[in-house]
Amino acid sequence: MKPQGKLRSVTMTDVIVNLIMVLVVLICIVPFVFMLALSLSTPEAIVNNQVSLLPVGFNIEAYKQIFTYPNFFKAYGNTIFYTVGGTAISLVVSIFFAYAMSKPFLYGHKLVMKLIVFSMFFSGGLIPTYLLISNLHLTGTAWAMLIPFAINQFNLIILISFFRAFPTEVEEAAVIDGLSYFGILRRIVVPLSTPAIATIGLYTAVFFWNDWFNGLIYLNATQYPVMLFLRNIVNGTTMVGDGAGMADRSTIAMSIKSAVIITSTLPIIILYPMLQRFFVAGLTLGSVKG
Repeated sequence: MKPQGKLRSVTMTDVIVNLIMVLVVLICIVPFVFMLALSLSTPEAIVNNQVSLLPVGFNIEAYKQIFTYPNFFKAYGNTIFYTVGGTAISLVVSIFFAYAMSKPFLYGHKLVMKLIVFSMFFSGGLIPTYLLISNLHLTGTAWAMLIPFAINQFNLIILISFFRAFPTEVEEAAVIDGLSYFGILRRIVVPLSTPAIATIGLYTAVFFWNDWFNGLIYLNATQYPVMLFLRNIVNGTTMVGDGAGMADRSTIAMSIKSAVIITSTLPIIILYPMLQRFFVAGLTLGSVKG
C-alpha cells in the first residue's frame, strides 16, 4: 500500500493566526454572554457586581416586563413583515438591475455605473429625502419602510460582479436554444447564483431588522418596528418605579436593557449560521476572474 500524503506541519504563522481568530471570536461573544447573564440575574447580584459570564440567581422578570408591554408582539410582527417584505422586494429589484448592468453592451452602461458609485458617497440628505417620501404619500404607510430602501449600492455591486463572472458560453447556448434573457435569468442565472443572492439577502435582512430611525421618522406608533419599540422601552426604564431609589431604578434599567439586547439580536444570530456557507461563497465567487 502506498503511504498516505504527509500532513502539513503546523507553523508559527498558523498558531498566531488561530490565536488572533480565537481572540476576535471572544471579543464578539463575551459581551453578548455578559448581557445574557445580566438579563437573567437577580437585582441584588447586579447591584453587588457579582455577575460575570454566568447568571447569579435565575431571574426572568426583565423578560416578563418586556413581554407585558402593550403592542410588543405587534411590533415584532411589524419587524418580521418589514424584514421579509423588504428583503424580497430588494432581491427582486436588485437581481433585475444587476443582471442588466452585467452586460457591457448595454447602452449607457458606463454612465449608469458611475451614477451608482456616485450615489454610494453622496445622498440627498435627510430633509430632502423626507420631503420626497412625504410628497409620494408614503409616510404613515408600510411602503415608507420598503420602497425607499429597495436598492443598496454595495449589494448591487456584489451582484453585478457575480453576474459578470458568469460563463457567457452558457448564456449563448441558451439563446441558441430559444431562451430570452428573462428566461435565462429565471432558469439558469438565478439558480446558479444562490451564494451571491443569499449573501445580499442576509445583508438586507439585517438592515431591515435593525432599522429603527426610519420608522421613527415615517411611521405611526402602531406601525413601529420592534427595534424602535424596544428603544423606547430602554429610554423609559429610568422612569420605572417612581417610589424606588436611584440604585433600584439603575438596576432595573440595566436588567431590562440587557434583556432588550438579547431579545432584539437573537433572531438574526439564529439566522446567520443557516446562511454561513452561502455567505462565504457569495463574497469570494465572482471577485476574481481567471
